[in-house]
Amino acid sequence: MRSVHALAAAALLLLPAYDVASAGESKQGGILRVYHRDSPGSASIHEGATFSINVPFMPVFNNLVMFKQDVAQNSVDSIVPDLAENWAWSDDGKKLTFKLKQGVKWHDGKPFTSADVKCTFDMLMGKSQQKFRQNPRKSWYNQVEDVTTNGDFEASFSLKRPQPALLSLLASGYTPVYPCHVSPADMRTKPVGTGPFKFVEFKANESIKLTKNPDYFKKGLPHLDGIEFTIITNRSTAILGFVSGKFDMTFPTEVSIPLLKEVKSQAPNAVCVVEPVNVSTNIIVNSSAPPFDNIDIRRALALVLDRKAFVSILYEGQADIGGTMLPAPGGLWAMPKEMLESIPGYGPDVNANREEARKLMQKAGYGPDKRLAVKVATRNIPIYRDPAVILIDQMKSIYIDGDLDVVDTAQWFPKVARKDYSLGLNLTGNAVDDPDQSFYENYSCGSERNYTNYCNKEIEKLFDEQSMEKDAAKRKKLVWEIDKKLQEDVARPIILHARQGSCWQPYVKGITIMVNSSYNGYRYEDVWMDK
Repeated sequence: MRSVHALAAAALLLLPAYDVASAGESKQGGILRVYHRDSPGSASIHEGATFSINVPFMPVFNNLVMFKQDVAQNSVDSIVPDLAENWAWSDDGKKLTFKLKQGVKWHDGKPFTSADVKCTFDMLMGKSQQKFRQNPRKSWYNQVEDVTTNGDFEASFSLKRPQPALLSLLASGYTPVYPCHVSPADMRTKPVGTGPFKFVEFKANESIKLTKNPDYFKKGLPHLDGIEFTIITNRSTAILGFVSGKFDMTFPTEVSIPLLKEVKSQAPNAVCVVEPVNVSTNIIVNSSAPPFDNIDIRRALALVLDRKAFVSILYEGQADIGGTMLPAPGGLWAMPKEMLESIPGYGPDVNANREEARKLMQKAGYGPDKRLAVKVATRNIPIYRDPAVILIDQMKSIYIDGDLDVVDTAQWFPKVARKDYSLGLNLTGNAVDDPDQSFYENYSCGSERNYTNYCNKEIEKLFDEQSMEKDAAKRKKLVWEIDKKLQEDVARPIILHARQGSCWQPYVKGITIMVNSSYNGYRYEDVWMDK
């Protein structure tokens, strides 16, 4: 076995990127009060496709490995053990073996063993009798042949072919280990984990409460007595609650750029950061049903976009334009600017692009006297609704009249997964800044999270080619080629990549906001309050 350097997580106190303090200064106690942007559909991270589930429930769980919390830009070099003690790859790169921590207990007192690792990933791969109701990341494990155990404290992933990025996928905040002895149904309403906080209650549309796990295997953690999330769907009301001192922290990466000014004027001592969060605002089209089964209409949609207008209106210039992968410098896999601007619709001449779009619409039978009426489905929270309104306005210039169709969070992901829509404004949060996660999850044929039914077997061969490539420079060029092709195919037109704000009161210590993946930094085990 080829050993991989792995620091023992038990020896780490992961200090924050923005607020570093020594362990001796960390105070124990207190309830962290956070507002939540909406009511999650369930408490089961594995069955969800939204950050709204990760933020309140990630503190309940642990992964095998995780991204080191004081390194703001995730990469494979910042992965450290969590439930694992260490790991090693086989020489052929087709087997990944984890030695597991001993003495870890689930919140109900039962021991954590390798059987729980196998149960979790068998369910994710669809191999067990118990099934997830939704399984949006099943495609992550397409190359895993089997998960085997060797005693209670060793688990191995056997792969069909080398996939170096598997370790990054396992470090995502979307990859907790579940207990064998608790059913998927119970995990939706009363989750049981090994994490720093235990589940107390979830009142839909009201609140979520967690309490300190006194038996947490990382000694001295967590510092807090608990966390309480109050669900407030109105952004302005939530911000008022924060500036008045009702809340210790905003919902992470949810404060818009305009609202940040309000926070800083009314609460000048608040600590606020703005970072790229690896969430793209995009258009989803049901390409298997009329009228968007017509490639000309899909191409017209891509050409109509004035991306700079979206960035200016929604983010006051503080957002990034790119393809599928997160733009640089936050993202490590972004296409060069000149390559991006060679793609139809990305060039600077918006009027010329729209003239071409009108010709395509006329070719499809539409024009000033025969306009296309469509419903634009979107999730009923501001970061979805606001860009949907701009999209509807821009589409008018190419003979498309859109009518906004808002959908509650609990229904949104099931709706688009079953393709029960025609045209939608969507946000895609990428759990890891790695092409394997983005490509397989969002664009591979048959993936549950491939909402547009895009399927190109030739490009899937390129997915596999880049996935196996060990040379980083060669892999990057393959990724650029794939990303360019996805945009040219109008697979899921990317409008922009968001930069969002997070704020906390000055007495809250230990917060880390990840630069290129919001989904990996919110376990709160190192957070404390200096009151």
